[in-house]
Amino acid sequence: MRVRVPFGKRQMVGVLLEIASHTEVPASRLKRAHRVLDDTPLIPADMLALARWAADYYHHPIGEVIQALLPVSLRQGKTVVSQTDSVWRLTPAGAQTHATEFKRAPKQLALRQLLAQHPEGLDAATLEVHYQHWATPLNRLVKRGWVAKIRRPPEHAGTQVPDVQVALNTAQALAAGKIRAALGSFQAFLLNGVTGSGKTEVYLQVIAETLLRGRQALVLVPEIGLTPQLLERFRARIGTVAVFHSGLSDGERLAAWLAARDGRVPVVVGTRSAVFVPLKNPGMIVVDEEHDTSFKQQEGFRYSARDIAVVRAQRQSIPIVLGSATPSLESLHNVNQLRYAHLELPERAGNARHPLLRLLDIRSRPLDEGLSDLLLDAMRRHLGTNGQVLLFLNRRGYAPTSMCHACGQTLQCPRCDARLTLHRNHRLQCHHCGAERALPVRCGTCGGTDFGHFGQGTERIERALERLFPDTGIARMDRDSTRRKGSLENLLHAVRSGAYRILVGTQMLAKGHDFPQVTLVGILDADQGLFGVDFRASERMAQLIVQVAGRSGRAERPGEVLIQTYHPDHPLLTHLVREGYASFAALALNERRVAGLPPCAAMALLRAEATAANPPRVFLEAAKSALAPHCGRQVQLLGPAPAPMERRAGRYRAQLLLLASQRALLQQALATALPALAVLKEARRVRWSLDVDPAETY
Repeated sequence: MRVRVPFGKRQMVGVLLEIASHTEVPASRLKRAHRVLDDTPLIPADMLALARWAADYYHHPIGEVIQALLPVSLRQGKTVVSQTDSVWRLTPAGAQTHATEFKRAPKQLALRQLLAQHPEGLDAATLEVHYQHWATPLNRLVKRGWVAKIRRPPEHAGTQVPDVQVALNTAQALAAGKIRAALGSFQAFLLNGVTGSGKTEVYLQVIAETLLRGRQALVLVPEIGLTPQLLERFRARIGTVAVFHSGLSDGERLAAWLAARDGRVPVVVGTRSAVFVPLKNPGMIVVDEEHDTSFKQQEGFRYSARDIAVVRAQRQSIPIVLGSATPSLESLHNVNQLRYAHLELPERAGNARHPLLRLLDIRSRPLDEGLSDLLLDAMRRHLGTNGQVLLFLNRRGYAPTSMCHACGQTLQCPRCDARLTLHRNHRLQCHHCGAERALPVRCGTCGGTDFGHFGQGTERIERALERLFPDTGIARMDRDSTRRKGSLENLLHAVRSGAYRILVGTQMLAKGHDFPQVTLVGILDADQGLFGVDFRASERMAQLIVQVAGRSGRAERPGEVLIQTYHPDHPLLTHLVREGYASFAALALNERRVAGLPPCAAMALLRAEATAANPPRVFLEAAKSALAPHCGRQVQLLGPAPAPMERRAGRYRAQLLLLASQRALLQQALATALPALAVLKEARRVRWSLDVDPAETY
């Protein structure tokens, strides 16, 4: 339950976890809480227990973990209206009213318009989300006969899902049957299905069975961009679905959180933070695109939503399905260890066939803004047969490097060890810290006025395509073009309608979208992941290539995938193209085992940063000395060393790596050693954090 308490000169909202019968603090130092904000426990017992587990596992303060459980409105201490079995709904007379009848009653007009948008009616909790003082104007609408209070329709328990019979192929039916058999108990399933194999249909049919049993389902997706298309399918088949992600307003998130907690919605679809949404009657969890790094929180409380979802399912005795065409090595390792059941969908649904992948050797070939003649010829061929073309380049902006022709000086971010990216609006932008400025007239080093812009981003490719294909509709899909609310949904709708024939974009394109008319996929730069500093770089490269390739040939027409590379003989690329992702992943997993790296080992990263370069290194040296007696020979301490990008957003960063053959050994060492780090005098000059199971080591 939340309490409002004095904290220095301020008032803060805290969460009461336990009550003690005595205290060592002198009575004179104790302060009385101003107010208890909740009449009943706000956080269900199972979610509070999950928060305690997460705080222990990630070695993070319990207060910040509980913050992750609560929508912003609740953290701020706003009132939670208890649910009733009644809702308010517009009467036929109220539905026929006009705005002119509310000239002196703007609050009544606002409520009337809100109720008009919700013909099923709204309860007190939802009204509270939109208006803090709704009772008085609502009562006046009731007296005027324009609004009526009626009994709420029964909760979703035993929801009658529309009887839509979609035939499953043999592999789909086998997978769905095994998951159905696990309903009511814990079992983790890795649903490994090639792109276009119908994983979503398996989810839908098992979720439908879950709802018929009076239970709720939680579906996690990696990014907001995946929710429009997924929601469209879920609502068409299931009906009411609550949505929970950062793109919603505080009120919308609170309404979804309360509806899920009170059992008023059968399905919750959300991004990473939705793993903490409480369910009154949990029945199953789905993590779609489980390999995606977006499920890992990279700041503050650094948790993995995928991993917490598995622990949550285990604690609530419900099944969890982890779906992907390119499973993470962590999940494949869990399959090998018999922790997860492996379900495979090896063929595409319907009559769709696997696309043909081919490497294009672009050495010594003419390039037009990064587009080879071979790729351009293929584009013309596919466009000539009414196909759509998708081009993938994981760099937004116009040009990643700008250089003075006179002295060779590149334009660098003043706050990061990174070059500034030129955008089409002639602005320079740092994609690491967000710093932005206009393209300078003169070079700051030599005074020269001639700048060259090298390399290609999605904006430059878009401009080249407009020149090469002037009569063809072209759309760009990246973070810049989809920034406005609703722009992504509109763009996806236009692509599927055929308004755009060529689509160019970043990794947003690779994540689960269904473009049935796309017959050609071009990957413009496959070499980016071949030489990364992170040991997971090749895994990420393979996943990205396979996911992008999977957008091609998803309907009746065959698909083609062309991969431009300067390294056509690189063993990682050739093995992936010839043998497929499963063989590539098995090879990579064996390499990790030999090298003693995750997922065959446990890892944690101690990070430190400061406004000067020396304090982080000094702190980490002291931390290493403090950790060493607790680690012994069981846990390796590697470093400290500067981060690969040492300076970011004006702060210098360094890191110390902890590596152990077993997770229990690492957890034990951290639990006993971490309290000593907080009291180190060197800790006062830095910000430091611990990342358990880091998704990135740079």
